Amino acid sequence: MFFEKFSVEKSRVWHVAELNLAIRQLLEGNIPLVWVQGEISNLVKAASGHVYFSLKDGGAQVRCVMFRHKSRLSNHSLANGQAVEVLAAATLYEQRGDFQLIIEQMRPAGQGVLFERFEQLKQLLASQGLFSTEAKQILPGFPRAIGIVTSPQAAALRDVLATLHRRLPSVSVVLYPTPVQGTGSAEKITAAITLANQRAECDVLIVCRGGGSIEDLWAFNEECVARAIAASTIPVVSGVGHETDFTITDFVADERAATPTAAAQLVVPDRRTLLSELSGNAQHLARAQDKRLQNMTQQLDFLQRRLTHPAQQHLRQTEQLTQLQYRLQRAAIQHNQSQHWRWKSVLQRFRGTSQDLVSQRDKQINLAVRLFRSMQSEQVKRLTRVENIEQQLAILNPQKVLERGYSLVKDESGELVRDVSQLSLGADLNITFAKGQGRVELKGKG
Repeated sequence: MFFEKFSVEKSRVWHVAELNLAIRQLLEGNIPLVWVQGEISNLVKAASGHVYFSLKDGGAQVRCVMFRHKSRLSNHSLANGQAVEVLAAATLYEQRGDFQLIIEQMRPAGQGVLFERFEQLKQLLASQGLFSTEAKQILPGFPRAIGIVTSPQAAALRDVLATLHRRLPSVSVVLYPTPVQGTGSAEKITAAITLANQRAECDVLIVCRGGGSIEDLWAFNEECVARAIAASTIPVVSGVGHETDFTITDFVADERAATPTAAAQLVVPDRRTLLSELSGNAQHLARAQDKRLQNMTQQLDFLQRRLTHPAQQHLRQTEQLTQLQYRLQRAAIQHNQSQHWRWKSVLQRFRGTSQDLVSQRDKQINLAVRLFRSMQSEQVKRLTRVENIEQQLAILNPQKVLERGYSLVKDESGELVRDVSQLSLGADLNITFAKGQGRVELKGKG
């Protein structure tokens, strides 16, 4: 550590710049970002955009600096005597040896506690399904009456009324007056929303107020207001604060608008847009009607040309029938003539070919005789050949050889004996004769 290093080098003489640098490094390396609460004093806004002030309480004070890029991000206007909470890094301004805090974030004192309450309630209601999409109601497209829950003195009310009158002058407006900040305001807002649902005289509710600090808007972060909106049978639009402000009301409402004016724009259509669309639809309808009228006129003209007097139609049909009868008679005469000439042609062809028929008959008889004789000759040849083959087969028949006195000798295994050397004395032999068989034993070989 730095102090251990000091004890080792206590005989060393330090320069002021070296000492201040070592102390700054010690501070920045060992003290993390911390939240500090105090009261602003000695406030100076430099031309460079940096802000210098002291933060003090009843027992001490510390110098602070908020650089330009941080001060621009702050939504709070600073003033002496203002109680704030700052997220800061502890450091040392080396040139002067001044201990100071470099500000990263700033909020009014107590806002941290409110923010924690905000997050806790938000998580609770989200876990119970009050923020779910399924719980949201759809806003009516053309509401007949708009309910407004706000303070009669609020500037937001004037903005909403002006916007509603400009967009849809015919819509009715019902005000449910209630305080929108201060003690007891949340309960009164809840009562106004409940009353609107009991009276059921509006199609949609706008819960609104202008911008302000988190404390000013806190009534819209209370649980009773959130549950009243969730239980409302009338769709609710939240228009609380400015675009960057978010309250619990925004999450539980059926629709969230960035501002009260935006809420008014959300609940009613624009009259000018409607008139423009109506004019366009009227023109389209007129053109469609004219086109249909033209088509019907043309169709009527066409039907009129087709329409004739019954006597004229009967006369025309009689003429058509006469013409068809004449054409039928001519067709019958032409068909008969065609058939007559066809049969006459066939008869002439038959007479011309009768001579050829006799010649063809004699030729066929001659061919039949020749075919019969050829078949007889071929049959004789084939019978003679079969007899010769039978004689040859008879000569080769082993039975015939046996009938001439020969016999077949087989050994014990049934093999034909062709040489006496195949046999041994005492061997059993099977002898086949022309008629019958016999078994013998070999007594000797020669």
